[in-house]
Amino acid sequence: MDISGLTTFLERGGVALWVIAVLSVLTLAIILWRIWRLWRVGAWSSAGTEEALRDWCNGRRDKAVTALSGQCSLRATLAHAAMCNHRSELLTDAEAREETTRVAKSLLWDTRTGLRALELIATIAPLVGLLGTVLGMIAAFKALQDSGNQADPSVLAGGIWEALLTTAAGMAVAIPASMALTWIESIADRVQADMEDTATRVFTAPEPTPTLKARHA
Repeated sequence: MDISGLTTFLERGGVALWVIAVLSVLTLAIILWRIWRLWRVGAWSSAGTEEALRDWCNGRRDKAVTALSGQCSLRATLAHAAMCNHRSELLTDAEAREETTRVAKSLLWDTRTGLRALELIATIAPLVGLLGTVLGMIAAFKALQDSGNQADPSVLAGGIWEALLTTAAGMAVAIPASMALTWIESIADRVQADMEDTATRVFTAPEPTPTLKARHA
């Protein structure tokens, strides 16, 4: 479909169809942005963090902290913060846990940015489409009334067909928006569960036992 054909199609649906077209562009932009952002923060990456956690639990704590330094993935950032807070002599255990929770909330906020916009689009797109259909039906039946005895059923059918375009378009935007919203929320929930597990493992890991040389000293 060329530009002129697309313009003609949008004009048939009236203002409602233009609004839905704008919402469709916003939906695509938000979905692509969220995928790019989740990839940038390593929402699907956990191997390096898991290895560092094993080192931490096995007493190789310096190695674990060093391995996580400089990594920008969500899980690695949270694990590094938890380890540093746990080892800090300036923080009590409760304060270290509280500071780790603060960092986790900040990181999780980034995974859910933009979801409210997707939720809003998924809600209002069908409503805008329904509004366009109702307005189109009103115009079609008004034209039927004005034509009196000379009413042409094909004209009425054509008006109803054009009015129903907005309902179909609204659903076509709302369905992928709702699917993307559910998918991204599931990723955020998985990241949150992993962060909670990471923090728990860091703070409950047994303290490393002193080496034999240290015991003799």
